[in-house]
Amino acid sequence: MSEFDLLSTVEQGGCSAKLSPVQLGEILAKLPKVEHPNLMVGIDTHDDAGVYKLNEETALIYTTDFFPPVCSDGYEFGQIAAANALSDVYAMGGTPLLVLNLMMFPASRIPLEVFSAILQGGHDKVVEAGALVLGGHTIEDYPPKFGLAVVGTVHPGRLITNAGVKAGDLLILTKPLGSGIILAGQRSGMTEEATVRKALEYMKLLNKSGGEVMQQFNLKGATDITGFGLLGHAMRMADASGVTIRIDSRMLPHFQEALALLEEGCIPGAAFRNLEFVKAHTNFGSALNYERKMLCCDAQTSGGLLMAVPAEKAQEILKQLKTKAGLPESAIIGEAVPRSRRSLYLD
Repeated sequence: MSEFDLLSTVEQGGCSAKLSPVQLGEILAKLPKVEHPNLMVGIDTHDDAGVYKLNEETALIYTTDFFPPVCSDGYEFGQIAAANALSDVYAMGGTPLLVLNLMMFPASRIPLEVFSAILQGGHDKVVEAGALVLGGHTIEDYPPKFGLAVVGTVHPGRLITNAGVKAGDLLILTKPLGSGIILAGQRSGMTEEATVRKALEYMKLLNKSGGEVMQQFNLKGATDITGFGLLGHAMRMADASGVTIRIDSRMLPHFQEALALLEEGCIPGAAFRNLEFVKAHTNFGSALNYERKMLCCDAQTSGGLLMAVPAEKAQEILKQLKTKAGLPESAIIGEAVPRSRRSLYLD
């Protein structure tokens, strides 16, 4: 096994390397709208994936994601990148079916054993998901990047989208926030190794069990939290659903060290980009402190599911997530209310 440190190749990795959502929105707004009678989800609502109805029993979920290294070890990087790409299918209530590897790798600058380790990590995570790797595509590029193109399936009547939230629903988040801050702290030598390890283990954790709970309770509204942070993805959910979302920052599951790092001034650049994206559409409570505001803007890699649940079923669903689904950090963090002037209220 090579001891090459993948973090030596990047300044920012994982989903923090995404293009600014403001810039992305400007680009997408200029693209022609795709219309087809079988297209169930296109780019209009900025959902997690595209969805195409094949017949009355089956719809295809199609998505892709890739990014630079988020950790030192190649095998672990492969696992995290694969879990992140697969998450979009789970967020929409689907089952991953087929994947293609997307690899950008500088063969002249990094040992080929690292290439193999990345692919093996991705393959093993795909196998854990019950899907099949059918090959992929590789180009020479530096720094390295890895991810997947994923095809999943879902029954058309069981599809979950970011447009499915109803006023009165409560919002549950299934993984702790702050992984981007933790990794930024690691690069600056400010983070304890045990905290880094905990964050990486959550990134490797598939959202499969959370998706199964959503299907068990026939939920209709959800998304996963990745590069645009909790507020960015919640704002898109609110806008797509025609509701306003209220979030109580005191209820958020988070890595304790993340808030301490924010207090010390360790704030990733992606958090500022995400704040710029949401600030005009968010009412920030007068009692909200700066650290919790930036925690909500932190770019997550392979983050948790944000699901809208009927209030009368919230406690039962929360119990299932914490026990059966193995997501003990799951918490009710807010609610959806009738649409008002702002998309989000953060207290």
